[in-house]
Amino acid sequence: MNFAFAAADASKARADVLVFPVFDTDLTDKKHPPKNLISADKKTKGLLFKTAASEGFKGKAEQTFVFQSHGKVGATRVILVGLGARAKFTPEALRLAAGRAVKTATRMKAKTAVVQLPVVRELDQAIKAIVEGFELGAYKYDRWKTQNKDEKNAPRLDKVQLFLPEGVKKEKMHDGMVAHARLVAHATNWARDLVNEPPATMTPTILADAAKTMAKEVGLNIAIGDRKKITELKMGMFLGVARGSIEEPRLVQLSYIPRDPEAAKRQPVCFVGKAITFDSGGLSLKPSDAMIDMKTDMAGSAAVLGAMKVIARMAPPFPVHAYFGACENMPDGNAYRLGDVLVSKLGKTVEITNTDAEGRLVLGDILAYANEQKPAAIIDLATLTGACIIALGNYIAGAFSADDQLFYDVSESARLAGEEIWRLPLTEFQRDVLKSEVADMKNAGDRAGGSISAALFLKEFVGDTPWVHLDIAGPSQSPRERGYFSKGATGIGVRTLVEFIARRTEQLAAAQ
Repeated sequence: MNFAFAAADASKARADVLVFPVFDTDLTDKKHPPKNLISADKKTKGLLFKTAASEGFKGKAEQTFVFQSHGKVGATRVILVGLGARAKFTPEALRLAAGRAVKTATRMKAKTAVVQLPVVRELDQAIKAIVEGFELGAYKYDRWKTQNKDEKNAPRLDKVQLFLPEGVKKEKMHDGMVAHARLVAHATNWARDLVNEPPATMTPTILADAAKTMAKEVGLNIAIGDRKKITELKMGMFLGVARGSIEEPRLVQLSYIPRDPEAAKRQPVCFVGKAITFDSGGLSLKPSDAMIDMKTDMAGSAAVLGAMKVIARMAPPFPVHAYFGACENMPDGNAYRLGDVLVSKLGKTVEITNTDAEGRLVLGDILAYANEQKPAAIIDLATLTGACIIALGNYIAGAFSADDQLFYDVSESARLAGEEIWRLPLTEFQRDVLKSEVADMKNAGDRAGGSISAALFLKEFVGDTPWVHLDIAGPSQSPRERGYFSKGATGIGVRTLVEFIARRTEQLAAAQ
């Protein structure tokens, strides 16, 4: 999708669709009405507002209204998308509205669009939100569709003009914001592709190969280890989970190293993603309805890969490493059993009480491996527990950390990215459920507080390193079309990790 800036009256511009993001007071504000929206209404002799009112459109969040212009304005159709109350406005509201607009335009087979940017305080964030919303909202995963070829070949929106608010002049930074937003959105959509891919065509080997191709494309270093390497590293928990599948496990490390020798010596940031490419539950077999979406159990690794694709081009002044251990969790005759004791990379022993609590086993070994870099911070992303979905639903990630400053930095990054996280307690009172009579600990405790005990298990493998665990089991996929989401993978985490690195870069520059 190509974006360009324009000024003057958006209602005069020729396009298939004209998009107005609308606050809930814009259609009734007599003192400070939005001039370009009023101009469009006047050109239609009041029919735009009158018809919108008759259809119940009031500018509320998640509302969309389409008006056939009949040549009264430059665009064939006018699309109004609600932003809700101005006092509660966030760029995410605009991102979601842009997503609805592009989905509506796509259904109309529009190829060109004009968008009137709203008058808001942080225009740069509004530009970013519009661009990301359009790119993310246009996403479709239809690789395996053989029907509806006409739909596949239908025109797609490819030209978007962004009209700046009255009195605002275009600046060079606006172009930079568009370029960065497109980069982030494309990386997020790539992560969505990885997660949406069927498990037979997104095996550990294929996922590692995708990482290798991406690393070569953007100039990252990459190391891929096989079962022999994983054995040499004494990752007994990782190997235990991988035992039940004919698919070979893969240990992947991607690294961005600054060219400046002094910058390269700084403490790195490490990302770790869960990469179970299919989770049957192992011998603790999941029921079919719980297993159908388990191709998405590698969404954490997809987020990490998408973020690294952008970070390589951002070139921060410190190293960034990303890790994942990819395998399947399957129930064959060689699978690890209930009651087995696995020996972790750190030497800690773990009694297996549930083979469907496998993600934390692999993550534990990978976290210990990442921690050998002596990083300034570790952030892991994992579709770890169903308990987190019960607690927070489908659009909020659970966050756990014993480090208040790192959590604050991650939460601010998530806020700027428009990805919602909520801090859950990492209370030591929950640790008792992990006590084992035959090993150092169990891999699963009671159902109650399941997300907390899973986070406490992971904490055993990071020592005193500042660490944040993001349980993305809920928001890794959307159960329905909403805003810029389509049903399926969301790519959550990509935008937050990119913002975190941008924020850390700014903090470092300010400290010098």
